[in-house]
Amino acid sequence: MKHTITALLCAAGIAAAADNMKAFPPAEEGMVRHVLSLPPQADEAALKVELSLGKMVMTDSVNHYFFGGKIEVETIEGWGFDRYILKQLGPMAGTLMAPPPGAPKVERFITLGGDRDLVRYNSRLPLVVYVPKGVAVRYRIWHADREAKPVPEG
Repeated sequence: MKHTITALLCAAGIAAAADNMKAFPPAEEGMVRHVLSLPPQADEAALKVELSLGKMVMTDSVNHYFFGGKIEVETIEGWGFDRYILKQLGPMAGTLMAPPPGAPKVERFITLGGDRDLVRYNSRLPLVVYVPKGVAVRYRIWHADREAKPVPEG
């Protein structure tokens, strides 16, 4: 009986996820759709998802590099779900420190410049990101401290 209930709950979860994906259109020509399904957590309000969009690139090991570009948030009409879109990966830029003579190149994941893109953690909906072909999507989960600390007056 216990296994039957578990199987039904899993099937219902898969069906709900498939229904939710109806809201997200397929990727347009030259784009790729990435879908992240997050596991349920006890306190999802204390979590954020950091999206890191970029590419593996051969660079020197001393400079800091980044790509131009901006993740746009679009709410899907009629559904109210958000989707995240990077329309174009801009040029790569970086600092101009001179590497040591003869220093070997290293392969690094270079991401968009600017502030981190933190989005709400929500296990009930897929997190859907559209990027140009050749751009990778990575993520990290951020956790808030359980206790809010007071700020001293001054």
